Amino acid sequence: MERIRGAALSDPYALERLRHLTDNIGPRIAGSAQAEHAVDFVAQEMRAAGAEVRLENVEVPHWVRGVETGELVGWPGQAPGTTQKIVLTALGGSVATPPEGLTADLLVVNSFPDLRRLPDGAVKGRVVLFNRPFDKQLAQEGNSLAAYEQAVQYRSAGPIVAGSLGAAAVLIRSVGSADYRLPHTGATYYASDVPSIPAAAVAAEDADLLANLAGQGPLRVHITLTPQSLARTQSHNLIADWKGTERPNEIVVVSGHIDSWDLGTGAIDDGVGVAVSMEAIHLLQKLDLHPRRTVRFIAWMNEEMGLDGSRAYAAAHEADFPRHVAAIECDLGSGHPVGLTYVGKPELADWLRPLISILEPIGATTLNRGEEAGADVLALTEKGVPGFTPSVDARRYFAYHHTPADTFVKVNPRELNENAAVVAVLAFALADSAAPAPR
Repeated sequence: MERIRGAALSDPYALERLRHLTDNIGPRIAGSAQAEHAVDFVAQEMRAAGAEVRLENVEVPHWVRGVETGELVGWPGQAPGTTQKIVLTALGGSVATPPEGLTADLLVVNSFPDLRRLPDGAVKGRVVLFNRPFDKQLAQEGNSLAAYEQAVQYRSAGPIVAGSLGAAAVLIRSVGSADYRLPHTGATYYASDVPSIPAAAVAAEDADLLANLAGQGPLRVHITLTPQSLARTQSHNLIADWKGTERPNEIVVVSGHIDSWDLGTGAIDDGVGVAVSMEAIHLLQKLDLHPRRTVRFIAWMNEEMGLDGSRAYAAAHEADFPRHVAAIECDLGSGHPVGLTYVGKPELADWLRPLISILEPIGATTLNRGEEAGADVLALTEKGVPGFTPSVDARRYFAYHHTPADTFVKVNPRELNENAAVVAVLAFALADSAAPAPR
C-alpha cells in the first residue's frame, strides 16, 4: 500500500486522462455524441491497462439545450424603452417556452410555504422565482453537502409546486456558492398530474436584483427557453475488471460517473471521479499487483439526469450483490482528501484504522461514518454492501459545480493525485485483505 501511495502521488496518469476527457472530448451530457465518445476512450484506456472490459447497455434521456434568454421588461424606476438582462440557464429536463418566449408578471418568494400562503389565484399566469439562498457560511464550515441539500429541493420540485398553482414558468436562485453571475443548471422534475412549465436557474446576483425590485413594485419579465427532449437512446456503463487471484467472484467496485452537464466540461463533476478510478486499475498494472478479489472499475452513465446507469447495473447484477464486498464512489470533486467516509456497520472504522498510517503522509487521517457514499452506489449500499468515498475539502466545490466554470483548470494536480492515492490504497486493501470488510 505504501508503494501504491507513492506511485499515485507522482504519476501523471489521472491528470492526463482527465485533460483528455474535458479538453478533447468536452461536455458529456447523457445521450450526446461526446458521452459515447468518452465511453469508447475510457474503454480503450482500460484495455491498454490489461483489464477485462465490457460495455453494458443503458437507456438514457436525450435532452438538448437550446436558446436561453431572460430580461426584465417592467420594473419601478425603469427608463423608458429599456430592459435589463437576466442571466439564466434552463434546468435539465425543462420543457420549452413558446419559440417567441413568454412575457408575464414575476412573483418572488423565499420558500414553498411562502408560495402556498398566497391567496387563491395569486400565482396563476405568473413567473415564480424561488429565492432560496445557498448557505455559504455552512459550506465554509465544512458542510457543503448540507448547504446543497437545503437549497436543491427548489430546483428539483419547484416546477411541480409552482405548476400546481397555475404558474406560467418557474425560476430558482442558482444552487451554488459563487457570486460570479454564473447560473447553475441541474435536473428538475415534473409530475404527471401537474402541468409541465418551463424552468430555469438565475444567477445569485440576478435573484437579489429581482427580489430588491419586487419589494418596490410590480415586475414583468420575458423568458425564452427552447430545449428539446428527443427520443431516449441507448448508451452504456463501462465495466473494467482487474481479476482477483483467489476470489475472483468477489468484487470491489471503484467508480465515478462519466456523464456531465453541458455548460462546462465536467472536470470536477465528475471527470475527476472517473480519472482517479481509472488510476486504481492503472497502478495495479504498473506495480504488477494482483489482489485476491476482483477490482471492478465502473464508469456510470447518466448520474445527472436520473441515475439510469446505476439502475441498469442493479437490474443486471442484483443477484450478485452478495458477492460485492465493497463499493467506492468519487463524486465530490478533487479537493484535498482529509480521510474516508464509510457507509455500513460501525465495525468498519476498526477495519479501516490500519489504513490511516498509510494515508497519514498526505493528511487523510479522519474516519467518518456517513449515510451515503455516492448516488450511483446507493443501490449497492442499501443492500448491505459497505460503501466508501474520500472525505474531501469541498468548500469550493459548489462554486463551480453545474456551471460553465467546471473546467480542467479548476483541478489542483497535487490534490488530484492525493485522491488517486486514497482510492487506490483503499481499493487494494479491500480487494486483498484476508477477510472482507464487515457487512
